[in-house]
Amino acid sequence: MSTDESATARLCVTNSKGGTGKTTVAINVAGALNRRGRDVLFVDMDPQGNATEGLGLVSAYDAQPPTLFDALTDPERRDVVNDLVVEHPEMDVLPANIDLLQAEQELTIAELVARMGTRPDLEPGIAALSEMAINVGPAYADEPHALGSLDAVIAALDREYDYVVVDSPPFYGKLTDTAIYATQHVLVPALTEASSERAIELLIDQIAALERQANVEVSTVGVVANRVEKTNEDRTMLRWLEEVFDDFPIWEVRKRVALQRAFSEGASIFEYEESVDMEAVFMEMAERLDQQFGHVEVTA
Repeated sequence: MSTDESATARLCVTNSKGGTGKTTVAINVAGALNRRGRDVLFVDMDPQGNATEGLGLVSAYDAQPPTLFDALTDPERRDVVNDLVVEHPEMDVLPANIDLLQAEQELTIAELVARMGTRPDLEPGIAALSEMAINVGPAYADEPHALGSLDAVIAALDREYDYVVVDSPPFYGKLTDTAIYATQHVLVPALTEASSERAIELLIDQIAALERQANVEVSTVGVVANRVEKTNEDRTMLRWLEEVFDDFPIWEVRKRVALQRAFSEGASIFEYEESVDMEAVFMEMAERLDQQFGHVEVTA
């Protein structure tokens, strides 16, 4: 698939299994795209704010409202996003905030209101649900579903980017569905251990359910086999990933302490002072993304 060169490419890095290195992968993919001359917006949709912290923006996580929570849940305040974007040496960042801890419930109420909106006789129920919410109101009753919140926030940005890279929460739910719906392209990080199989299978089922609900097609752009070591289990899992994702590229990221050190320094490995051999793998991912989304290489 390719897109118009001027269009913003959107990508969600997602896996509900914790500990896969999802956030580290997302940051370094964004860093590689920046190294190729791309203008990147990084969106942290994880209520724990790991990417926000990993990019050195801890103060943004504790900031007072309005926050990303308000932009996501209040249709009247989408454009507040333009006051929330923070500059980082490698990319712009839409940081997570502690208020996102309430977003799962808020978006669940929004989904219920949207489903009830098809029944005029349920107006009292819609009003009752709205009273239980912080920002969600009856306006969601006019929508076919409540998956479009992040899509609307991105549309409200007052500047364009080459890429929007979204780091999804490490769990299934409305926030993750909202992130996948807004991007409709996923990059899947996975550890090469047997426990990853169930998480991958559930992710595939989750995406299929979202596609049916919203009548969209979600594309997998590739899989990142993360923290790969030279064990029999790693080799077995790599073969399994190759079978399940036989039509998609699979990149192997070896276990490297420098990846965590760069994270602790608030940067991708491309801005970290220590050279890391995995830079080439992430640059290969960025090159493949540029090819898929129709971006031409920027030369120095």
